[in-house]
Amino acid sequence: MDDDFGTLLERHRREIRVHCYRMSGSFADAEDLTQEAFLRAWKGRSGFEGRASVRTWLYRIATNVCLDALARRPRRVLPDELGAAADPAGTPAALDVPWLGPISDNLLDVAAPDDTGAAVVERETIELAFLAAIQHLPPRQRAALVLRDVLDWSAKDTAAVLETSVASANSALQRARETLRTHLPARRAEWASAGTTTAEEAELLRRLIAAYEAGDPNAVAELLREDARAVMPPYALWFDSRERIIAALRTSMDERSPYFTGWFRMIAVRANRQPAVATWVRRPGESGFRRFGISVLTVEHGLVTAMAAFETASFEPYGLPETLPE
Repeated sequence: MDDDFGTLLERHRREIRVHCYRMSGSFADAEDLTQEAFLRAWKGRSGFEGRASVRTWLYRIATNVCLDALARRPRRVLPDELGAAADPAGTPAALDVPWLGPISDNLLDVAAPDDTGAAVVERETIELAFLAAIQHLPPRQRAALVLRDVLDWSAKDTAAVLETSVASANSALQRARETLRTHLPARRAEWASAGTTTAEEAELLRRLIAAYEAGDPNAVAELLREDARAVMPPYALWFDSRERIIAALRTSMDERSPYFTGWFRMIAVRANRQPAVATWVRRPGESGFRRFGISVLTVEHGLVTAMAAFETASFEPYGLPETLPE
């Protein structure tokens, strides 16, 4: 019986991990929170009475695990929330703050044809802009929004999880929706469609990778919209225009510059249902390429409008090696 129950729990691990990621904004935290939720579920299996599905029961447990954790932690952020855009000549300084992070599409893809969680990982509720926006919500409002608007739970079931009245749960949802509207990008509906990389995106990624590997900032400039933004956690500095992004690249790509980053190797991946690239760097004096980070892109009408380069992102969820030979 225990083996059967354990198997039943494991069928839902993927979607529970996505739920914990959406609540926390961190893949590493999501892994820990999911493990804690499954541990609580296993320890409490004798109390499962079958009045709700195992899936619903797991979501209730995971939501409460997340709420307990969020009560002790500050919200996760991106650099453009911390201050004004930077001067390209500025020196990057890493900050030890809770950064928002990406999640590999490998962990979002449907695990089996009958996976009941497939609908809960659509792009509009997993993209970085959405994750950054809901970080502004207090934990209980965040839970109300995710349960109602993402998972399509009823007000009654949401209230039961939050241990409050239906009226209070509805009030939390309304406040959450109002806050969300003020933090989501105005042109969000114009972004490229979810699912797989389009032919146009694939060509854009090919050209972008070629430009970076050639160390050619002018070629990169051709692929950015004029008002493109770039953030680079864990560094606080960020840029709010193509001009500033390219000015910074001219310095970091110039082999004669004291700020020369190195030589890059890249491959196209996907993260948060968005086009992305994995990057390795070979710094001066080194003999091989080592993991540099995952850059998640926002694409509108064939141009990059936002780049979020996560230097600390793990390559393991993408099935990629930490190093490449020269």
